[in-house]
Amino acid sequence: MSPIARYIYEAMPSTESAGYVLFLAVFALSALVYYLGFAKKLKLWQNAVIYISLFLGCLVLTFLAFFLPMVEGLIVAALILIIYKARRMFDRKHEEKDSTPV
Repeated sequence: MSPIARYIYEAMPSTESAGYVLFLAVFALSALVYYLGFAKKLKLWQNAVIYISLFLGCLVLTFLAFFLPMVEGLIVAALILIIYKARRMFDRKHEEKDSTPV
């Protein structure tokens, strides 16, 4: 069992609630990675279809998270995307500051 999945199963009072918590962790991290890396401006119904598909796909990922480090991988992906977004914002601010007319 992967370390985070093991911790969740040891910390929760029952295995059923631990399964739900693991699923929610996988879904939340997947949604965060999607939002940070791939999301575009779409209509509400298109976003609903994407998140429903993501929800269904996370059911499979939750089964894999028992023995593979899925949660750990999603955390690393989210951290990399957060660093990338922060760096882009910093560079954009720097560009605007340098391109202002004198």
